[in-house]
Formats: sequence, structure tokens, C-alpha cells
Amino acid sequence: MSHVLAAVAWPYANGPRHIGHVSGFGVPSDVFSRYMRMAGHDVLMVSGTDEHGTPIQVQADADGVTPRELADRYNRVIVEDLHGLGLSYDLFTRTTTRNHYAVVQELFEGMHRNGYIVPKTTMGAISPSTGRTLPDRYIEGTCPICGYDSARGDQCDNCGNQLDPIDLIDPKSRINGETPKFVETEHFFLDLPALADVLRQWLDTREGWRPNVLRFSRNLLDDLQPRAITRDLEWGVPIPLDGWRDRPDKRIYVWFDAVIGYLSASIEWARRSGDPEAWRKYWNAKDAEGGVPSADGVGGDARGYYFMGKDNIVFHSVIWPALLSGYSGEGSRDGEPGRLGRLNLPTEVVSSEYLTMEGKKFSSSRRVVIYVRDFLERYDADALRYFIAAAGPESNDTDFTWAEFLRRNNDELVAGWGNLVNRSVSMAAKNFGAIPPVDPAGLTEADEALLAVARAGFATVGDLIARHRQKQAIGEAMRVVAEANRYLSEQAPWKLKGEDDKPRMGTILHVALQVVSDANTLLTPFLPHSAQKVHELLGGTGVHAPMPVIEEVEDLDGGPAYPVLTGDYTVGARWESVPLEAGRPLAAPKPVFRKLDPSIVDEELARLAD
Repeated sequence: MSHVLAAVAWPYANGPRHIGHVSGFGVPSDVFSRYMRMAGHDVLMVSGTDEHGTPIQVQADADGVTPRELADRYNRVIVEDLHGLGLSYDLFTRTTTRNHYAVVQELFEGMHRNGYIVPKTTMGAISPSTGRTLPDRYIEGTCPICGYDSARGDQCDNCGNQLDPIDLIDPKSRINGETPKFVETEHFFLDLPALADVLRQWLDTREGWRPNVLRFSRNLLDDLQPRAITRDLEWGVPIPLDGWRDRPDKRIYVWFDAVIGYLSASIEWARRSGDPEAWRKYWNAKDAEGGVPSADGVGGDARGYYFMGKDNIVFHSVIWPALLSGYSGEGSRDGEPGRLGRLNLPTEVVSSEYLTMEGKKFSSSRRVVIYVRDFLERYDADALRYFIAAAGPESNDTDFTWAEFLRRNNDELVAGWGNLVNRSVSMAAKNFGAIPPVDPAGLTEADEALLAVARAGFATVGDLIARHRQKQAIGEAMRVVAEANRYLSEQAPWKLKGEDDKPRMGTILHVALQVVSDANTLLTPFLPHSAQKVHELLGGTGVHAPMPVIEEVEDLDGGPAYPVLTGDYTVGARWESVPLEAGRPLAAPKPVFRKLDPSIVDEELARLAD
């Protein structure tokens, strides 16, 4: 058994999340976490809402509320949406907790003590009309490296290079279009060049990553520059150094504080679990695949998998490992680990590509968007989960169209999997009232062949999920479904009407129901809501696919209360074939999935056009 950290990208709390967001960080991480738990591993899945930075300050001003009030509003919206999708977080928290502040400040102090955070005078951008600092991401211009005309002040999405706003050609504020004014300001910088060698050595040990992620990450090391780690800002984590901690105009940069959330959420989870040191088995234990072993000899092995969209690769494959290495004293300046010990680097950075919508990039301002909660008001959560798993942007940009969503729902979920469940259970319930026994005469070659296909699926599908090949994995699971549908059509148990034929009919239906049970387990990580329904249609009781719950909690250190996502995932199905017990009562089934009317395509396209 391994201790598995599933570290899921933190959605920004300046608005509701759309289906493009959850296709990158949400569903893939949940499929992986559910499978790993079913396979017997100790999983900790954590994240929360990212709530600091100038964008929240700017929007709060526009809405006439405080940044905290804005963050409170959208934190709750996002928690409810992720709950609706069934994402099985052990803890989904937020970055405005006092626990998070303390952990961020501990890493800052440790890196500063080791010499990896250094002061530097630089040029900062401010708005001439308001005098307020402009965040890097709110400045846009032409990239000086590749000429891309929509580069941001922190990074060019075209060539992937890190930038400073002053480097941009013809920079403009994205807030009001004015040309920013650049003035001298003092800040602290992360000394990335001092950590380049340890990052390169670590990346050279990584195997099995998606090639685009590893190639992109290695290329970034060729020209690492010190990166600002503080900002002229009123909203964020205070700088924990004498002469700085009480300044109202300086805060730790949001990108630094957000990635530390993986660690602070793990610590918060441990504190809430009753064992404040429980987080260490995920962070200090030896990484079985080449990470940093603990200084204090914590036993076992740990693996950390980080899930996000491709626009966040640099923060997880370079910046975050640099922070962890600097805190652990692993760079060229050496140093000593802080009180949290030596911290494991990521085992793998699992990045998805972009999901577009009807051929266009998602854009809330241009109304090219469907928010998660609007989707869930009209359609089933598993229908969206299925689309993302089967057709999502795992390794290539993918276009979501309503016509393709309709086709996959009706032709694959309803006519394929739902039909297999319905006709198998219906015939058994009608003719036997229970799961029928196997004919003492035994199984035929066709029976044995189908059962073997289903049993083999556990190794095949499980290996693919573990290697983050979810498209192939769900394809293999649905192949088992297709084989079972073909078996039923060929065996035609409905034609066996005589009393002498009943033992053979019972055997066929028993085999079909066993494969339904096996296929349901194979599909559980992808389709947990319907998996519970199928489990109950087969006469099962108890929890098959555990679901998250929303809990209102008090801040552990005296701050305001807030909602979290959590759950008990120690229950539920295991990743194995479980023989069905003959005689278990069956009732006439209800449809597992809803067949959608083709008119939804025109209706949804009309909404986009409004």
C-alpha cells in the first residue's frame, strides 16, 4: 500500500467554475483517487478555493463588497458545484484560513533563512488613474520573445516563457486599457537560478509523464530568472519578516501562497482528523519514485500526483518543486529543512489540455460558457463525467459540442451501458425474481469467454487509470459492456421459453449479471452516481461509491467559519470481481440514465447566442 497524495488545482474564487475548468482539474483527479482507494491505497485528495490576489480585490471593488465577502460568496458556490459532481475530496478548504496563513509564512521564513528568497528593487506597474498596483496577469502586450500579441505580464501562453510586465511590447491594462506606469518598488524574489540544478536532476528522474509536460518543464530550466514572490497589494498573506509583517501595502504573491495550499490543506486535514501529524506520511515519507526521503525517517512510501490544466504546468513542475527544494535546503545555497522537515517533490504533474466549446475558447465575458451548476440543473453529473473521461482534453485540446454530448449520452451511456443493465436485470427479475443460479451442467465456452473478458478488465483498466490514460481506461471498460451486449444478443435468453430451457436461461442471465456487476466496478471511478444505482439494482445494499459531503466548520485557529468538502471513503467497492450470490432478490429496474431529446442541441446553442 502506498500513501497517495492527489493534489488538485485550486479554483480561483472570483466566480463560478465552468465545465472547461473541471475537465482539467476536477474529474481526472477524482477518477484517479477513487480508483486508487478501491485498489487498496491510502489516498489524500486535497484542494480548496484560491482567494487572494488583485483580481479578487478589483472585482470586490466593482461589486461594492470586501474581498472576503466576495471570496465567501464564490467559495460556497464552488463547494456546492464540486459536491454536485461527486468529487471525493478528503478536504476541500480555502486559502483564507489562519492555518493556511501560518503554513505559507513558515515556508517563506524557511526559504528566506536558507537564502532562496532575496530582496530586490524592481519596476512595478501601477494604474495612472487609480494609483493601484496592476497585477502581472492584468497587463497584456506583445511577447518580446515570440511576438505573440496577447502575452500576459507574467507568462506568454504561446511560447511558455516567464515574463515581467515591463518586458512586454506596448503593454496595456486589461482593466481599462490604459498604459501602465512603471515605478521602483522593493520586493522579495525567489532565487530560481540557485535551484536550477536540483530541479534539473529531479526532472531527469521523472518517467511516465505526458511528454508535453516533461519537455515543456525541461525547456523552462534553460533560462530561469529570479521571480517576484511579493506584491504591492492590500489583500493576501502578510510577509512574516520584521519591518514587513505590519505593512498594509505589501503581501505575499498569490501564486506563491496558492501552491502551498496543497501542504496547508494536508495539515488542516490532519488536524481535523484527530492526528495532527498524519499529513507527514504523504509529505515526509520516502517517495517510491525518486522524491525526497524524510530527514526523520518516517516509514512507508509516498507518491504525489498534481492535477491541473496546461496553463498551470510551470507552477507545478518548476515553481512548486523549487519552493519545496529551497525549504528543504536542497539547492546550491544548501541550508536546513524547517520544522516541517524535508518535503517530497511531485511524483507526477498530470496536466490536461484545453476544452473549448462549440469551436471557441471558453469566455465568461463573451458568454461562451456553461457553468457547472447550470449544467447540473439540466443534466446528470455522470453524463458530464462520462464526456470528460471519454472525450475530454487529456492529451489534446478537445471541443465540447452539444451534438457530441447528446450522441455520447444517448448512444453510449443509454443505449450501451444503460441498456445492458436494464435488459439483464429486467429478464432476471421477470423470470426468476432474483439472481438465478448457474445450471449444474456448467458453463459453456461462450459463458467462460465473457467472464474472462470482464475479469481481465480489472488489470487493464486499473493500469491505465494509474498511468493517467483515462480515455483508454473507460474505452476498455465500455468494451466489456459491448461484449456483454453482444453475448446477450447471441445467446437470446428471451427465446428460451420452455421449462426445460429455464436452467440455461438462468445461466445466461447469471453470467450477464455477473459481468454487469464487474463492469459496474470498472466504471465506478468514472460514474459513481450511476454505479451506486446499478449496485442497488443488482440487489446490493450499503455504500458502493462513497460521496462527498458539505460540512460547515469552524476555523481551527479562531477565524470565520466556512464550508468544506470531505467524506468517509473507507467504505465502498474494492477493485475486484465479487461473485454474485444466486437467490438475491431483484426488482424491476428503473432506467439508470436519461435519454436526451435531440432538441437540447438547438436549445443550448440558442442560449449561447443570446
